[in-house]
Amino acid sequence: MRLLSHSDSLLFRLPMQNWFDVVKKLDFHALEAAKRANLDTSIFSPDVHPADPRFGDAQINGALPYAKRLKTNPREIARQLVSQLERDTELASVAEISIAGPGFINLRFKSDFFLSWLQAFSTEEDFQASASKIFEGERVVVDYGSPNTAKQMHVGHIRSIVIGESICRLLEFCGADVTRDNHIGDWGTPYGKLFYAYKRHLDESALKEDPLGELERLYKLGSQLANDDDAVLEECREELVKLQSGESDAIALWERVNQLSIDGLTEIYDLLDVHFDHYLGESFYRDQVERVYDELEKAGLAEESEGALVVFHPEHKRYAKQPFIIRKSDGASNYATTDLATMLYRLEHFKATRVIIVTDDRQKDHFEQLDLTTKKWFEKTGRSRPDFRHVMFGKIMGDDGKPIKSRSGDPIRLKDLVYESIDRAYAIVKEKNPHMTEEELRQIATTVGVSAIKYADLSPNRMSNYVFSWEKLLSFEGNTAPYLLYAAARIQSIFRKAGASTKIDESKATAFETEEEMALARKIMEIVGILQSTIETLRPHILCNYLFELAGVFSAFYNADKVIVDDIGIKTRRLILCQRSLLVLKIGLSLLGIKTLDRM
Repeated sequence: MRLLSHSDSLLFRLPMQNWFDVVKKLDFHALEAAKRANLDTSIFSPDVHPADPRFGDAQINGALPYAKRLKTNPREIARQLVSQLERDTELASVAEISIAGPGFINLRFKSDFFLSWLQAFSTEEDFQASASKIFEGERVVVDYGSPNTAKQMHVGHIRSIVIGESICRLLEFCGADVTRDNHIGDWGTPYGKLFYAYKRHLDESALKEDPLGELERLYKLGSQLANDDDAVLEECREELVKLQSGESDAIALWERVNQLSIDGLTEIYDLLDVHFDHYLGESFYRDQVERVYDELEKAGLAEESEGALVVFHPEHKRYAKQPFIIRKSDGASNYATTDLATMLYRLEHFKATRVIIVTDDRQKDHFEQLDLTTKKWFEKTGRSRPDFRHVMFGKIMGDDGKPIKSRSGDPIRLKDLVYESIDRAYAIVKEKNPHMTEEELRQIATTVGVSAIKYADLSPNRMSNYVFSWEKLLSFEGNTAPYLLYAAARIQSIFRKAGASTKIDESKATAFETEEEMALARKIMEIVGILQSTIETLRPHILCNYLFELAGVFSAFYNADKVIVDDIGIKTRRLILCQRSLLVLKIGLSLLGIKTLDRM
């Protein structure tokens, strides 16, 4: 992101690119004031931050550490700075300046400042042009989803999917070139048991009706038969050997199973509006593991231990005695091996500058050791390691405080959960809108039902467990998708009632006057900093909370200030506030993977 230098014009009346430009301008003005106040600018730092809205819009906190270092009164230092800042005609023309507490300097921007800022940001392209500087030139591979083939996705898979997709959208909005990779589990021991059952117990009609359901049934049956009969277990091993040795019939069956699996997964991904660039699973890297063994041994990082090839990290307190096993004692590769091959492929093929993997928190140790090993390996071989982030998340809990399951005690199928949400949304929407056509009801119910599932997962801090509740996630009150969708739809109804489009002749607007107008303008402007915080931490709940707050501030404005009035200046400025609120809601919800509705 480009930050203004002191050589820039720094005129506040020019359009702000974002909050960080404002910070740089305030930094400059505060440093100039410090010079005029004869402060030692070699040790004085303005320390500009957003202020508590009760006290202002920005705060200069540098007087306190400066006074502490010189063992003097910070409020007196602040007074000297304010005296000089008030003589700064450019700054004084856009902000009111005051001292609070022991020496905080608060700045509250005047109404025309906010109006000019909103007029500078009137389209999604305006916001993205600014945000795209954050990750400009970055190539990011995001690894999320990652189910096993021949199995149905259960409710636990939703977190990786919706968190990963939101991160991808945020990165793209902020200028990154993003590759979505679904690192599916499509290789290994389970295939022997699956193939054994497939050849003997396949129900072709069930496979056609529900491919993932039938494949999962066959795998469970094969596992049970192998557990009960050693002769069956041996036949399962023979099936696996055929696959691993590349026999044509085994490979053909494996390819069919994987394609059926991906087709079944795609049905759910399409419903969730999630689309992957690649399905590069474990099998893709099976012929690349020898290179991993060879390079790690030559680099002096891997060693034999109890027949296995391992990497130790003695400098790390937790992993000093816990080896990272990259080849098992029987000579087989494992997740560590293929994940190391994956890291190398993403560097060499995708030219990744960043790699983000989204999984639950149970894999924390594995990915910490993967990162440690990759760092040493790439340093030894002269490679530039991509910045690596393991984005973890907690569990979805039931009312009993345990991971959510069906009444039978089995994991809830994700497909069933999504369709149940749509059905429940349909009943609610139909009750509220009995005169809508069936087509309209179904379209709205699908959007609301899918959005409710996504938002319920994104709105808590991803590191936290959360309790699943139909009543809460489909509520039209509180921090939910239905509430935000309704807020956006209500704003669009204002323009319909006004007989106006969202394109406004903004030249007729007068300066904001009421407290509610100023509060809403201030809240809209916060979006830039919110996007920065969300993308830096990769925590979508920050954006969720902001959108909920924005909808609340808009509601307070709408209840206090009539929009459709005779005075053209007042009407125009209030329509601007409506349009920008709608725009930011649409942008924010889109970045969360949620589509808005024209009507509800």
